Amino acid sequence: MQQYLTIRTPAPLMWRTLQLATRSCAAIAFCGALLVSSPSPATAQGLFSPAITVDDTVITYYELEQRARFMGVMRVPGDLMKEARKELINDRLKLSAMAEAGVEPSEDEVTAGMTELAGRANLSLNEFLSALQQSGVDPETVRDFSRVGIGWRDLISARFLARARPTEAEIDRAMGQAGSGSVQVLLSEVILPINEQNAAQVEDLAQQIAALNTRAAFSAAATQYSAAQSRERGGELNWMPITKLPPQLQEVVLALDNGDVTEPLPLQGAIALFQMRGLREVSGRAQRYDAIEYAAYYLPGGRSPETLAKAQEIIEDTDTCDDLYGVAKGQDPSVLDRVSLAPGEIDRDIAIELAKLDPGETSTAVTRNNGQTLVLLRLCGRTAELGEGESRETVANALTAQRVESLSASYLEQLRADARIEEK
Repeated sequence: MQQYLTIRTPAPLMWRTLQLATRSCAAIAFCGALLVSSPSPATAQGLFSPAITVDDTVITYYELEQRARFMGVMRVPGDLMKEARKELINDRLKLSAMAEAGVEPSEDEVTAGMTELAGRANLSLNEFLSALQQSGVDPETVRDFSRVGIGWRDLISARFLARARPTEAEIDRAMGQAGSGSVQVLLSEVILPINEQNAAQVEDLAQQIAALNTRAAFSAAATQYSAAQSRERGGELNWMPITKLPPQLQEVVLALDNGDVTEPLPLQGAIALFQMRGLREVSGRAQRYDAIEYAAYYLPGGRSPETLAKAQEIIEDTDTCDDLYGVAKGQDPSVLDRVSLAPGEIDRDIAIELAKLDPGETSTAVTRNNGQTLVLLRLCGRTAELGEGESRETVANALTAQRVESLSASYLEQLRADARIEEK
């Protein structure tokens, strides 16, 4: 099995946060305009006096201020000083574990890690560091950050990867091929309507949401901005079999670690983002589908209150796809489509909405005609098929990443419980 597995070990929280933030920047020149006015406890106590001790190591007020400034530039949400304290304590615990295990990244590896971060912003390393310096972040702060991230990744990989790899039988169960199990995912979503008039603002908002690294922040964004019905639940969806998602989205979702957010996904008339909240193996063969039948009734007026109200009236007055023929009676035949397509042939925005529905249920999250036409979308039914679905490698990697992440988090909690931590 190992010959085809390419395992992606999960990155630490701050490492992942920086990846999300830098990937959202066409260039990081904006950093100079984001000078962080973070709290400065060092003013009274002295820059290099101890702020925290972790066993026999010291975290200075200077380090706290630097990390908070760095996090601010990278658009990390929340109380920057509080998050900086937490992450620097974690860094000291990780460094201690690395030292005990004899793990020490080389200078070339650390530089390569920094260069990779710079590349995510389409900058050279020198340009990246110069832009950060404009916001008061010293190069050594970035170097320390890179060193811990790379070293911890290597330590966790060496310590847990062999234990985390699934067996062939476990992959079979996860794919439902043994008839005894399948994979389900727990997602949250944000669906942002977009048209020619608001495209620039929506694309910028989507990049900001993609950089969020907490469930609370993503949930708040869903409540405030999402056009999907799930916004009333902070964007949270229920557990669903991975095979219900459109094929083009399955591998994207399976590549996520808990808390990760997808890149903005362009749809017709919208941009979608998904956050992974959980992945589990369950009993019962995963059902795959040969065809999905749905009806789409088109209402002029887009997402105006009047059109949405009209759509709600239709939903309340009808129960099945057949009922929509009565609604469309006497109108141009183009106002109602009823089709049966293979999952891979359905437009991604429609496929995403259908994945959340049971037969007879309806969604009003999709638009057409540059947002001017609302689509009342109803799932008529699904036709089962016997197919391969997602690849064995994709499922194996997802299971491995989930297990390594869990083992890594538990190990870090154990290190924290065993350490002597004193905060000033």
